[in-house]
Amino acid sequence: MGNLDIITIIIIAANVIISYKGFEDYDFFDKYKFNVGAIKRGEQFRVFSSGFLHVNPQHLLFNMITLYFFAWMVIRQVGETKFVIIYVVSLLAGSLLSLVFNKDNYHYSAVGASGAVMGIIYSAILFDPWMEINFIIPGWLFGIGYLLYSIYGMKKQIGNIGHDAHFGGAVGGYATTLILAPYLLEYDLKMVLILAIPIVVLFVMQKLGKI
Repeated sequence: MGNLDIITIIIIAANVIISYKGFEDYDFFDKYKFNVGAIKRGEQFRVFSSGFLHVNPQHLLFNMITLYFFAWMVIRQVGETKFVIIYVVSLLAGSLLSLVFNKDNYHYSAVGASGAVMGIIYSAILFDPWMEINFIIPGWLFGIGYLLYSIYGMKKQIGNIGHDAHFGGAVGGYATTLILAPYLLEYDLKMVLILAIPIVVLFVMQKLGKI
């Protein structure tokens, strides 16, 4: 494991400060959370701001610990500036996919950094597909399995979880990483294509009206 980089500290601090403000001030939370109806009324800032709010301390802790474990690997590969680009694009991609899949549900709301964090996880997996997750699962298998589960969760509406945001975040991280580090296409094209399988599955299912 690498050191805790300054940019990771800044992102974690921003999430903690904004989330705790939301815990104590419901009006603040309600103003900046992701909400389809509000976004369609012109409050597009919620697409971004919602990524720094969390439901409770446990939700915040889980996301920040996960970010800590994967951020350093991406930063070592592309540097802090490109890491921030991947993080922000993943956050926005997660929110935008949620908007697409819930566009007719004006009451749909969500918060959390999960989309951004999932983008960083998928980016890290691209750089090291054979990393061990939970000391046993290879990264590429975890990535594919998690996204396939996300598709299932989106289709079946499983739990109070933003499966679409997780998936969108991963797609954002995948695409942005390949744009910023195109050498991966030459270095391990086979793995790049394997990691794209869930993305293709979702696209096909959406076109067929299966989701």
